[in-house]
Amino acid sequence: MLKPLGDRVVLKVEEEKEQTVGGFVLAGASKERTQVATVVAVGDGARSLTGELVAPSVAAGDKVLVENGVGIEVKDDDSTVTIVREADILAILA
Repeated sequence: MLKPLGDRVVLKVEEEKEQTVGGFVLAGASKERTQVATVVAVGDGARSLTGELVAPSVAAGDKVLVENGVGIEVKDDDSTVTIVREADILAILA
């Protein structure tokens, strides 16, 4: 299990499959758009200019929206996860 540092967040990006009327499955990676991901782990937060710790606004288990291609993909055991900064997260899905 990865433990991110600072304001970084570990995400598990959901693979999106698009199916046509005829039943053919198209690769979802060919499109440039936002992706839905689940937060796996969260760092302690960022430090302000005065040295105060600013807690992250996301928590493990949250579903979030991120841009396609943001962050760094890392292999963790058998799965692939993405490490992003908290500022790269566009929204929390309710």
